[in-house]
Amino acid sequence: MAYVAVRGGQRAIDEAERLMKYYRLKNGSLPISVQQIRDQMRLAVDRVMSEGSLYAPDLAAIALKQAEGDTLEASFLLRAFRSTLPRNLYSLPVDTTQIRMIRRVSATFKDIPGGQFLGPTRDYTKRLIEFSLREESEEDVKDFLAEYMGEDNVPDTLPEFPRVVDLLRADGLLENRGLHKVGQWGADAIFPEPEDVGDITRQPIRFPASRAVRMQSLSRGEQGALLAFAYSSARGYGFIHPTLGELRVGYVPLEVPHPIYAEETIVVGWVLVTEAEIVARMEEQADQTRPQFSLGYGFCFGHNDVKAMSMATLDRSMVSEGATAPAEDEEFVLYHIDGIESSGFVSHWKLPHYVDFQADMNRLQSIQERRGRA
Repeated sequence: MAYVAVRGGQRAIDEAERLMKYYRLKNGSLPISVQQIRDQMRLAVDRVMSEGSLYAPDLAAIALKQAEGDTLEASFLLRAFRSTLPRNLYSLPVDTTQIRMIRRVSATFKDIPGGQFLGPTRDYTKRLIEFSLREESEEDVKDFLAEYMGEDNVPDTLPEFPRVVDLLRADGLLENRGLHKVGQWGADAIFPEPEDVGDITRQPIRFPASRAVRMQSLSRGEQGALLAFAYSSARGYGFIHPTLGELRVGYVPLEVPHPIYAEETIVVGWVLVTEAEIVARMEEQADQTRPQFSLGYGFCFGHNDVKAMSMATLDRSMVSEGATAPAEDEEFVLYHIDGIESSGFVSHWKLPHYVDFQADMNRLQSIQERRGRA
């Protein structure tokens, strides 16, 4: 594209930036602390970390404050910062069997081993505005916490939570689409090298894409885009109408190789993640000995039920034979789910396009003149 050089615009740009800060502060309210955003806007922070592709709650909270609550802009800021960081180590594949559970539900069976564990959710509440929050005070917070912590809410022993889909797999009702979680690797398994997995932050996506590359793109994808594609498939623009096998939210250990002892690993922290497995009917193949359910998998930073379930649905839909719907076309899906890429392209329409438009206008006027003479 051709652009015209803009002179004398730096002062205008600087003033526009100062004006943004003024609009954030002009009404005189007290500044929101980063700690408040991290604690009380946790779902927005989790969304920014997931789409920004960097697990850094404090930085995500700062980005949200800077972007005045615009999660897409905050994700852009976080991903831009991420691009400046050195890459010192590759972590080992996450073992989700060691998850410290805060939420676990399934829609496939009523009674599951370990039981349903609702955790923090609004799924079963009425969507009514809580007007009392307008006058919420520090004393109200302290009173609630004192009351809640005074109750005996923690059992003496926590139940085990075996995977629901393993029940189907044990009965031969679920296909095996390959290994995508540590829990399915044997104790003597050799983990693939990072370069064998692929890295979309360093190499462009090539099609057909490996499942690892698809999962990386989905995990960084914008939640609304993922939801729209998954919803389209469930509504009939595709053949995947999933059932939630299991949804897990909790903290998983982040392990890296020991810098000295090659046989050992080090847990450097615990990361909050959401994991979803969906079960869908599988089209019968001619070479199948017995029909089975198929599996879709989703995994993302933070607490984000909708994103993980949308990921799992698209993971399954993109392997459908003979793609006939948008959600089944991996090239269409993976090229359009990145919110930062999409917003960047749309935002560039605000840049000067004087030469382009002048050329189009001259061409249109020329056509009108020729037709007028005719």
